[in-house]
Amino acid sequence: MIEEKPWFKFYPAGIPKEAKIPDVRLDVLLKQVAQELPNRVFLSFMGAKFTFKYIDELVDRFATALADLGVKKGSVVAIMLPNCPQFAIAYYGALRAGAIVTTLNPLYTAREVEFQLNDSKSEILIVLDILYANIRDVKSKTFIKKAVITNIADLLPPLKRMLGKFLKKIPQAKVEVAPNIYLLMDLIKKYKPNPPKVDVNVKDDIAVLLYTGGTTGTPKGAMLTHYNMVANAIQCNLWTGSRIGTEVIIGVLPWYHVYGQTVTLNSAVAMGGTVIVYPRFDVEEIMKGIQENKATLFPAVATIYNAINNHPNVKKYSLSSLRAGISGAGPLPLSIQETFERLTGALICEGYGLTEAAPVTHCNPINSELRKVGSIGVPLPSTDAGIMHIEKNEFLKPGEEGEIVVSGPQVMKGYFGKPEETRETLIVMNGKTWLRTGDIGKMDKDGFFYVVDRKKELIKYKGWSIYPREIEEVLFRHEAIKDVAAVGIPDPSVGEWIKVYVALKDEYKGRVSVDDLIEWCRKNLAPYKIPKEIEFRDQLPRTIVGKLLRRLLRDEEIAKRKTT
Repeated sequence: MIEEKPWFKFYPAGIPKEAKIPDVRLDVLLKQVAQELPNRVFLSFMGAKFTFKYIDELVDRFATALADLGVKKGSVVAIMLPNCPQFAIAYYGALRAGAIVTTLNPLYTAREVEFQLNDSKSEILIVLDILYANIRDVKSKTFIKKAVITNIADLLPPLKRMLGKFLKKIPQAKVEVAPNIYLLMDLIKKYKPNPPKVDVNVKDDIAVLLYTGGTTGTPKGAMLTHYNMVANAIQCNLWTGSRIGTEVIIGVLPWYHVYGQTVTLNSAVAMGGTVIVYPRFDVEEIMKGIQENKATLFPAVATIYNAINNHPNVKKYSLSSLRAGISGAGPLPLSIQETFERLTGALICEGYGLTEAAPVTHCNPINSELRKVGSIGVPLPSTDAGIMHIEKNEFLKPGEEGEIVVSGPQVMKGYFGKPEETRETLIVMNGKTWLRTGDIGKMDKDGFFYVVDRKKELIKYKGWSIYPREIEEVLFRHEAIKDVAAVGIPDPSVGEWIKVYVALKDEYKGRVSVDDLIEWCRKNLAPYKIPKEIEFRDQLPRTIVGKLLRRLLRDEEIAKRKTT
């Protein structure tokens, strides 16, 4: 019997309390949809369309090639590619060969690449040609034995490839084939679709090793099983009310990141959806893609929605085909949400998750009458959540602030090679394994959750605990603000004082002063929460998926003060 939860009464009609999750591998999920919907377009890339059947055959061929190159069950294959069809082929191909996949940000420096390849013990690297030269020398310092190279346009028809080069949209670099260096297209052409038969335990065997925690300390590899990843894709599809073979998804979120992997790539496979693939963020191209493809779902981050809101040509495009957007990887300011909904007619709801949970755990109902704006929503089907005391393993009552904890089929197996960190993060209570998220939050009486701030980003001023997000939300309500970050700067006399970094909208630059914003804060914040200093910036540092890098700003300020 399903335990009754307060949030169930806010589930939209048709969404079950529990998700039916099959014991199936991620790559088998692709095989199944390729058999059921062989001619359905899976990926649309630079105007070229690739069906599920076609991609699945190339996955078979690549899995066969990887097995011949020495990949066995448990081998780690690293993928360093932007969003493109080759990413999907490499990703599902490695899984079909029985390997574990780890994905790397294409913007990583050689040092960052070296760390992840060594920590994950990756044996094969699949990389874009224009990136290979920058990391070629790293290979000798890692476990990498072989590299597979591809160009972004490798799968495009010849005419589109030539046109792309003519228009300088397709960068390329010459890579010489050498011992242990292979071209992806050569492998796909050489091998027949005859992948190895590998016995995989979907609930215990790792599918992906995704790194997290790089902004707050040494990155850790979250071990996510096939079951974790399949479960979260199905949970997300249940929440969006997606119907098999009907959805068209904007695929701008990077697939090397867990958010993009789950809510676009794997969710599309689970629902037989079409993904409009973007290797980089281009506002005009995305608006054009929504109009031309009649896109229905738009998972993104607040900064992407905001870029569309503020684009001078936004009203030239019809965006009315969109029915829903899911915003994650950081807070969604109300002004951004309201403007986007007014422009498109779609409902955009804030969700919540983290790499360790594959990643989605909460989301607001995609229903204007049920959602609570400003909340991260309620737990997804088959997900339990609560607020735990920061220092004790005990649950708090509704309205009390503590650490958000979650339990469900999407929660990771643990951190790779880090048993102590795993024990600190995964705790067993009441017969369930709970994931400590590191986020401070609260739950109201209806079961809606709210993120107050990161546990490690609390500002301590004269004994007061101040949440940066509260200050940021107040400033976001000012009409001139485009982006804002609040950080605590160490000071032995007060603990930490508050500094705020602000990016103004172009039309307000030179018209709004620091004094204006300080006065705004005085009217809206308690005296101890008013920033001591405000600095204007053209833009603030964020990750590729929109997470604000407060620690980067804080460290920069600390370093500056040490030299003065």
